[in-house]
Amino acid sequence: MAESKTLRKPIFTKVDQLRPGTSGHTLTIKVVNTKMVLQKGRPDGPQVRQIRIAESLVGDETGMIIFTARNEQGFLDLMFYSYVVLSDSEVDFMKEGATLTLRNAKIDMFKGSMRLAVDKWGRVEVAEPDSFKVKEDNNLSLIEYELINIVEE
Repeated sequence: MAESKTLRKPIFTKVDQLRPGTSGHTLTIKVVNTKMVLQKGRPDGPQVRQIRIAESLVGDETGMIIFTARNEQGFLDLMFYSYVVLSDSEVDFMKEGATLTLRNAKIDMFKGSMRLAVDKWGRVEVAEPDSFKVKEDNNLSLIEYELINIVEE
């Protein structure tokens, strides 16, 4: 028989602790606002699929960051190219004030700024409403980073 593995408790990260190129974060965040960035249909075989990409500003009591969402593979299971997938009914989860738990989230860089993402190994879960107030004066997505190559001689 196979031995059962004991699951370890998640270590929750705060938004202000996020850094470029890091992954494996578990966060509890609130949605501050959401805007649709792209909505169009595309032909894909015999059926026409709808593409919807939304950017949500999310945060906790330490800061805020942009979370990019896309509607193709399923909201709770899979993310593709740093876009969480939202179906029509699941877009409702991204409403202002909604509390979410992100598991195994990562930081992707987009035009020099950080974006929060969940890939196929992570999860987005609706959490119980929390009483914390989002710190709106610390938006990590407004910080611009530049990749510098260091040549060692």
